[in-house]
Amino acid sequence: MSAAYALRDRSRRLGWAAGLPGLALILGLSAAWFTPRLESQLGEKADAVARATATPGAEPWLRVSVEGRDLVVTGEAPDAATRDAAYQRLAALDGVRRIVGPVGVVEPASPFLWIATKGKDGVDVTGVRPTEIGPSALAEQLSPALDPGTALHDRARAALGAPPDFAAAAAYALARLRALAPGGRVMLEDMRLSVVGEAASIADDEALRTALADLPTGYGLGRVEIRPAVVPDFRFVASREPGGTLTLSGHVVSDAARAEIRAQAAQASETGRIEDRMRRARGLPPGVDAAAMARFALNLAALLQEGSVTVADARIALEGVALDAQAIPEIEGLLREGMPAGLSRGGATLSTRPLSPYQILLRRDAETVTLSGHLPDAEAREALLGTFRPRLFRERLIDRTRLGEGAPPELARVLRATATALTLLGRGEARFADRAITLTGESLYAQGGRRVSEDLSAAMPPGWTAEISVTTPDAASAWTPERCVAALGTKLMGQALIFPPGSAILTPAFYPLLDGIAALGKTCPTLRLVVTGHLDPSGATAAPKPVVETAVDSTASLDASKDAGRAPSKAPAGSSGSRASDKAPGKSNPKDKAVRTEAKPAAQPEPAPDLVQGRALAIVEYLLQAGLRFEQVAAAPAGSPRPAGQGVGIESRS
Repeated sequence: MSAAYALRDRSRRLGWAAGLPGLALILGLSAAWFTPRLESQLGEKADAVARATATPGAEPWLRVSVEGRDLVVTGEAPDAATRDAAYQRLAALDGVRRIVGPVGVVEPASPFLWIATKGKDGVDVTGVRPTEIGPSALAEQLSPALDPGTALHDRARAALGAPPDFAAAAAYALARLRALAPGGRVMLEDMRLSVVGEAASIADDEALRTALADLPTGYGLGRVEIRPAVVPDFRFVASREPGGTLTLSGHVVSDAARAEIRAQAAQASETGRIEDRMRRARGLPPGVDAAAMARFALNLAALLQEGSVTVADARIALEGVALDAQAIPEIEGLLREGMPAGLSRGGATLSTRPLSPYQILLRRDAETVTLSGHLPDAEAREALLGTFRPRLFRERLIDRTRLGEGAPPELARVLRATATALTLLGRGEARFADRAITLTGESLYAQGGRRVSEDLSAAMPPGWTAEISVTTPDAASAWTPERCVAALGTKLMGQALIFPPGSAILTPAFYPLLDGIAALGKTCPTLRLVVTGHLDPSGATAAPKPVVETAVDSTASLDASKDAGRAPSKAPAGSSGSRASDKAPGKSNPKDKAVRTEAKPAAQPEPAPDLVQGRALAIVEYLLQAGLRFEQVAAAPAGSPRPAGQGVGIESRS
């Protein structure tokens, strides 16, 4: 009996635990049944409070979601009082346990920054949006700019201070985001659009850059950092066309690299003609320097008449016609000893053929004279250099010519005449193709251009042709008279034209300033100049007069020497000379004694007025020869010389 009683007592003590699972099941079913109904009822009441925050024609600023008995609120209230009132209405709802926020207050934003970032699952919007445009309305306006099926996650807050036409500008910016890979972003900062990221493809890169040239009205570009797309088959090709054009194709790693490659290609191309077909991309094999690779390929292309140099898969290959017989061993030497790191040699299929046409290029610009093409022998090269050297003062002479057979007859003579003509131009170039010459350029003076055309045409041997086109700068100008006078003052600032004592001859140091004034006078037809000579310093010794065979600075010295060389003639009767000779020795004339008594030490002679005027006239003559019109420059009237230290005066006159 004791065992039975013990079992009964144990069962009584544990019986309540047997009901716990059933109780838990009942409670769970009750929660599953009542919680959604409670959330639904609470959500309806909270939504009513949120809808009441809307003003006519606008969205509610309050957004509410329900999590159990908690209300999660977001949005931006117009002011703190309105926000607190909404909080109180929500807290008064039946069943609310707590309100989770916060709700912000609309404030001015400066700068007004809106950011859209492309993610793998959509576009995330952060920053600020105009308070007058609700998130739903803004999303509706922006959705056409997104790729189909792309979600827009707008976490921007409302703010005051939005720029005009914000919605249109934001839609434009989102459309640009389609061309970027995930991680790219577009930003509107006030009225500046910034684009940062990696292009999704080469075509997208080009389309994006084209689109950025047509921004919404009033908006400008800010930060633009678009990395090129990565391609699996990165290549670079430099092709020499039959006409001499150098075509660049394949890929280039950046715009800066493109500019550098184009500059190098211009030097490698004898004609200077370049066709750029390169597209921005990344994908160059590791260890290959893009700049060194392009430079090496262009050096090889310069040794081809026709053909191409291709860099692909870190291998460099050539095919085509070598420039001349010397070019093939030069190419072999470069491939053997000059290969950049990371590259290896590919195939090389080269041939040679006689030079046709026989081409030479002489080019002159502001700082250099460049010779390229082919010459028949070293003697012809030295003759050409000898023609240029004495005629160039500041320009650097660059010789890139090579030796090659097939030169036309009379080439040396024509080269000499053409080089002489080119030195008379401010800038220009002469192209030889067998026995045809094309000379183009610019002369500072119209008469100089006519002289070049006439002399070179007359120098052509039989069978040779010369096409000459020499222009002069347009004298017409839109400069105002005030601007012209200011430009004259700038040119004269700190520069004094001082003649040597006793001389009115221009020195070479005068020429740069006078040439600049003449050029300004052509740009400013209304400019009127007056030139005033200067005195010599007190006590200065006149500079030695030049030898007659070299130059003559005044005919007065020559006339005096002629007079001194003439035989003395008999003095006329009654002259002072005859009276003095008739006097007996030892006798003195009282009048002569008075004259001697009143005589004073000789004063330092002042420079003759005609010397001061002669200096002014010398400047005027030079400026007229340099191209100024007669009404544009004149010498100042005599009697108003300038001090020696100030030099010649050149001033504008009304």
